[in-house]
Amino acid sequence: MNAEFFEAINAIEKEKGIPKEYMQEKITQALIAAYKRDKSGSGAENVVVDWDAKRKSVSMSIQKTVVEEIENEGAEITLDDAREHEPGCALGDAVSFAVNMQEFGRIAAQTAKQVIIQGIREAERGMVLAEYTSKEHEILTGLITRADSRGVTVELPGKGERTEALLGPGEQIAGEVYREGDRVRVYVVEVRRQQRGGPQVVISRTHPGLVRRLFEMEVPEIMDGIVEIRSIAREAGSRTKMAVWSNDPNVDPTGACVGPRHARVDNVVDELRGEKVDIVKYSDDPSDFVSAALAPATVLNVDVLEDGKSCKVIVPFDQLSLAIGKEGQNARLAARLTGMKIDIKSE
Repeated sequence: MNAEFFEAINAIEKEKGIPKEYMQEKITQALIAAYKRDKSGSGAENVVVDWDAKRKSVSMSIQKTVVEEIENEGAEITLDDAREHEPGCALGDAVSFAVNMQEFGRIAAQTAKQVIIQGIREAERGMVLAEYTSKEHEILTGLITRADSRGVTVELPGKGERTEALLGPGEQIAGEVYREGDRVRVYVVEVRRQQRGGPQVVISRTHPGLVRRLFEMEVPEIMDGIVEIRSIAREAGSRTKMAVWSNDPNVDPTGACVGPRHARVDNVVDELRGEKVDIVKYSDDPSDFVSAALAPATVLNVDVLEDGKSCKVIVPFDQLSLAIGKEGQNARLAARLTGMKIDIKSE
């Protein structure tokens, strides 16, 4: 337990970011565990580990209370025996005895090693959990390290050792091709704490949050809070409908999201590999909102029913198929976007 030992702790702090105070605590626990193992389960409540940063040394001692009659050999000592070690002591005093850690047996040393390794793993998991929890609902650019039928393994950027997340088949955009060595932008859905192994980072390419974050990155008015994204309905790889609202009457929310010459929305569409994006203006009036949500179809009338959650929509005869959409997609997305049950009829 010399200067090299302290240098090792400092190296762990520098390389892994684990505070040396944490490592000292874990090593203290390891030494006490080794003592208990070496002394056949002897109590460790009176074992003291002293760290001397100036001298760069670690010492271990056991404190015994001076008593008339011993009831616990591991923690008590008679007055006569104590005075052989410390002549001026009296009943009730605590007398310290140095422990030679070099005399620990192989099994005790192995026990200490396991405690230290476990401590490092726990610290690394805690750091990963804290780092990626702060990145929930954000977009990260990762490196594809493996791609097969079970999913795509993505190495995520981070401060410590590499962290990998699985992009499962259900989180992949249909038709996208993922190759090892390529970089991909993913949406961090959540970070789950697991009893075994490190934290699980859940990532997605199909989550509506990916569209939201992409527009926030492309549209300054959204980042400034002038334009708000009120709701998103998405069928990944095919089509997305997004409702937006402006807090400034002089700013057109749909125009801000589309951008000059469609530049902003085109950048998002390119990232989504050609997925269509309909941007509609949000309204507190259910009739107006449903009419906008069914674009590009023209709506003649919207009759909101008494329950406030469903409506009947009338469209021109030649617009019925457009309003419903291929396989009902347009009507389905409009219903999800507005939260209304929509019954579409032609005039």
